[in-house]
Amino acid sequence: MTKIEQLRLAVIGDGKMGQAIASLAAEQGFEVVALLGERQVLPQGITKPLLGGADVAVEFTTPQFAAANVRGCVAAGCPVVCGTTGWDSARAEVEEEVRGKNGALLWAPNFSIGVYLFARIVEYAARLVSDANAGFDAHLVETHHMQKLDAPSGTARALADRAEKATGKPLPITSVRIGSVPGTHAVIFDGAFEQIRLEHVARDRRVFATGALTAARWLVGRHGVFTLDHMLGTSE
Repeated sequence: MTKIEQLRLAVIGDGKMGQAIASLAAEQGFEVVALLGERQVLPQGITKPLLGGADVAVEFTTPQFAAANVRGCVAAGCPVVCGTTGWDSARAEVEEEVRGKNGALLWAPNFSIGVYLFARIVEYAARLVSDANAGFDAHLVETHHMQKLDAPSGTARALADRAEKATGKPLPITSVRIGSVPGTHAVIFDGAFEQIRLEHVARDRRVFATGALTAARWLVGRHGVFTLDHMLGTSE
């Protein structure tokens, strides 16, 4: 059996996701050399010394800090996987900077492989329902924990984009924030006398942590801007 190369990992963000990533890192072949929260990052931003010699960084923070954190990683020569959502307005500019500096960024609104597959299913189903022209209305309902800052979620927006790509029509989104739900996304096609419901339910945030660590290992040695489509070999 081939031994997995151990990589040095910096985790930017010490919230629930950051803690989950750090807790699973060792079994995925990573050594956590930095676990950075606001107290460490805010005084001067992300720097090479702060990253502790990491081979790759994983960033899960908040929308107001994501762009600066990614830029800091790129300036330090450290590939970065980013799972923060809600910073869409700055992302195009940051991605251009990543390319210009020959850096490496993989961003995704959700690192669950199941969600990735679900998005493809939603796209196909939306096209099928639209082509049938049978009078179905479509709607997306996403439910997350009370601490989720962006609404709709990045995943919901990505799903809606997939559906719109297939049908040419926007997919309305309803956001629910309640309790400690890791994440549920339901796409509903409602007819006069019947309903089709597609749903993905995340039972534990470790599913996102495992996906982010898989992406981190994949990103090492690459240069450019990537998504899960690239990692899974399905980019168009």
